[in-house]
Amino acid sequence: MLLTHGARSILRSAVVARRAGRDLDRLKTWALAVQGRANHNKAACALANKLARIAWVVWVKHEQYNALPPHALPAPSM
Repeated sequence: MLLTHGARSILRSAVVARRAGRDLDRLKTWALAVQGRANHNKAACALANKLARIAWVVWVKHEQYNALPPHALPAPSM
């Protein structure tokens, strides 16, 4: 339930940030894309699932979460 409430909060802040013209991180960009394809409740559940997966990776694998916007990511090396 807490992940769902957090997901709804992220969706709301993403909408507000987009309207204000601010940069969005990758998670908010993804969440808004899902919300554009599905209704708000389905997007919140999908985002809650993604948050749970991110939390698991951070906890178990001790990896840091990178929340940079898509255009700020370094170019992939070939």
